[in-house]
Amino acid sequence: MNIHEHQAKKILKKYGAVVPEGIFGLTVDELIEKAKSLKTKRYVLKAQIHAGGRGKAGGVKILNNLEELKTAANELLGKILITHQTGPEGREVKRLYVEESSNIDKEFYLSCLVDRASSKIAFISSDQGGMDIEEVAKKNPQKIVTTKVEISDEISENDCEKIIKIFNLNDSVKNQAISLIKSIYKMFISTDANMVEVNPLILTKEKKIICLDAKVNFDSNALFRHPEITKLRDLNEEDPTEIEASKHDLAYIKLDGSIGCMVNGAGLAMATMDIIKLYGKEPANFLDVGGGASKEKVSAALKIILSDKNVKGILINIFGGIMRCDVLAQGVVDAAKEININVPLVVRLAGTNFKEGKKILDNSGLKLISAENLDDAAKKIVEAIK
Repeated sequence: MNIHEHQAKKILKKYGAVVPEGIFGLTVDELIEKAKSLKTKRYVLKAQIHAGGRGKAGGVKILNNLEELKTAANELLGKILITHQTGPEGREVKRLYVEESSNIDKEFYLSCLVDRASSKIAFISSDQGGMDIEEVAKKNPQKIVTTKVEISDEISENDCEKIIKIFNLNDSVKNQAISLIKSIYKMFISTDANMVEVNPLILTKEKKIICLDAKVNFDSNALFRHPEITKLRDLNEEDPTEIEASKHDLAYIKLDGSIGCMVNGAGLAMATMDIIKLYGKEPANFLDVGGGASKEKVSAALKIILSDKNVKGILINIFGGIMRCDVLAQGVVDAAKEININVPLVVRLAGTNFKEGKKILDNSGLKLISAENLDDAAKKIVEAIK
């Protein structure tokens, strides 16, 4: 789960990180009234959307007084902001954030994330702050340092030193940077975060280490432990179809292809997507109905797939373990009674009760294509939508 910059900074501040003083508002009047409390000569206005690249898209402005701030806020609130992460459709700006300006001397990059391959926490640091880290990795990989840390209650001084070494700080500010690393680590562990990114992390001319921007992503599977974080979820920033899928406990991610996929199990779902691509087409979604899905859940999954206008055909690939094939089949039939399935439908069933499931589908009157195995299923759905 992603949160907004102003929310991320509030959490970081709670754990001891230094951030600029700031306020947020849902209306311009609210924003201006709150901004009067800020002690600054200049105001930094930031659009709050779940996407990077806001500055290049006109979503960050520096203003000299409250009048300029009000004018800029009126222009930005409600604007469709298009960045390299939003896609061409962009995102509507529905909330704004204003913070005190900072006198920047140097900019750095800092992030920390779960490194699943090593079962450690990886800190990524660079003295090339304010830039896309992907560009830095491509053009100046030597400017990036990755430090993998064993998971424990606290991070060691030695690891902190390794992380900040590339910043080349003098002794007067090094302790601030070490304190920040400890704060981020503590916050990361305590909140079940997946990723914390501070870009840029700055050294001010007053010799202060400050988090000028912040992005935080949390492990959705751990949110039941953090109701205070769950409350920060902004449904306006999420795909409506994915929101609907979450109501039915479906793992669904919308993609750009034309073949809808309904599969049980994440590994099988990824294999299904891969083989669709192997035969020259693109999947329209990742959808894992889970191991013990009810027919109501299956029915909901099929409706969600068909709500995507890009879907030209559907591939259902079920290997019955915990999931029974007859339950899946009945869910498909129930959904078909409520909605018009007007695209080719290929079904591959294997495992528990697959004969019973096949019988239900055969007797349903639905126009569907049976497949013997995954390879056969992929070939048939690709042929069917041509």
